[in-house]
This record gives sequence, C-alpha cells and structure tokens, in this order.
Amino acid sequence: MSTGPDGALESGRLRPPGLGMLLAEARGLFELNASLLLSPLLMRAPRGDGHPVLALPGFLASDLSMAPMRRYLSELGYEAHAWRMGRNLGGLGRMRDSLRTRLAEIHGASGRKVSLVGWSLGGVYARDLALWAPDKVRYVITLGSPFANDVRATNATRLYEALSGERVEDFAEAREAIAGDLPVPTTSIYSRADGVVNWRTCLLRPSARAENIEVHLASHIGLGVNPAALWAVADRLAQPEGEFRPFDRAGPFAIAYAPPEQAVSAR
Repeated sequence: MSTGPDGALESGRLRPPGLGMLLAEARGLFELNASLLLSPLLMRAPRGDGHPVLALPGFLASDLSMAPMRRYLSELGYEAHAWRMGRNLGGLGRMRDSLRTRLAEIHGASGRKVSLVGWSLGGVYARDLALWAPDKVRYVITLGSPFANDVRATNATRLYEALSGERVEDFAEAREAIAGDLPVPTTSIYSRADGVVNWRTCLLRPSARAENIEVHLASHIGLGVNPAALWAVADRLAQPEGEFRPFDRAGPFAIAYAPPEQAVSAR
C-alpha cells in the first residue's frame, strides 16, 4: 500500500516515521549542546512568577531527561518539580493514581495551580491530569506527544504495549477525551522531523486558548532540550494565570518556527 509524503497510508491510517528519520534522532545531542551554547540568549526569556511546574518525562525516560528543562525553568523563577516515579514504563491506567497524588501534593504545598510540561508520553499524562483536575492545573504544554489522530503511528508502540501491559486501544473513552479540547490553556510543540512519533498525532484543535507550535528540524529525543522549544515553553508559561495570547514567533528563535497557519491546515 502506498503512502503520502507525510506518512499517511491510502487507507487514511498513519504510519510511524521511517527508519532514516529514526536513525537521525542521534542529533538530539547537538540540540542539547546548542542550548548550552545559547544559554545567555535563552535567559532573556520572560521571567516566571514563581508558580509550580511539574515536568513529566517521556516513555522509558526518567527525571534525568527533564533535568535541563527543570533547571532552566528554575533559573527563570519557576518552582520546577520532578515527577519522582523512576523510569516511565508506560501505562495510563497504571500511572493515574500516582500522577494524581503527585499533582495534589504540589498543589497543596504551594497553594497555587500547577503548570504541566510533558515530553512525549508525559504529555499524554499531562492532558489526562488536566481533564481530571482543571482546578489544580494552570497550563499544559506537550512536547512531541502522540495524543490525537492515529496514536499507534509511533516507533515505540509495540515496546510500550509490551512493557506497560496496556494496549493502545485500552481506555478508549479516556483517550478520546485526551485528544479533545482541554478545560485549561494548552500548547502542543512538535516537529515534522520527529523520528519516533508521527507529527500528525501531536496536533490539537486550535482555539481561543489552544495552539500548535512547530519547531523546524527538531528531533523527538531532543525536543525537550532544543533551544527554540525551551524558549517557547518559557514564553507560554510566563502568561498571567487565566490569560492566553498566541505565541509570538518574532523572538530570537523566529527562524526555527513554522508559521501558525501551516500547523492549522495540517490537521
């Protein structure tokens, strides 16, 4: 069966990124190095107001993967928190209680709503948490998270099912809700050059408080340390609570972002 240029089968199903794109994920190390070199520029991002931010790692990753993100947000003035649950081996149903407990702990200790930043599978968890407790969640940002369209279109699906003991089709009702509109402001950051997740599974429906931001050439494993992605995260979190304005792509990393209408028309 033939496929289109964006990884869509003639049947309408999506396919995972090809082998070449998967092998190119090794460039994630260069994205981390770029962020280190550009740290003086990154620190020019809007300052935070001290509200708590919970960073949720992707599949097979641990808090170590989110350490650069947490450090960056801490230096900008946020109260950055790790998830403290070891390596993320997947399982939406299995992880729900622990995630909800962690969110409640942070919210209770700070007395403020918590922003959630989730990388890949962590973003799926973040969207689920926002649906469960919108009174505790201030903002949701996902990075390369497959929550929409054909969520089987990733190169990690079989391993996810083997390690988590959960099929992608399980919790169908919950997954449908996760793919829909959230009761809090949200941003999905993604890349068409993602070698793990088909980028179309990362697209949310744009609205008055929801948007997609495409970062050119970013890898999946580097998206959470990519300098343009980090800047976008900081910019989004700096918005006053209860307010939402579209992302301004005219900042110092303007060349790294696709025009907003390109993401809208891709859905």
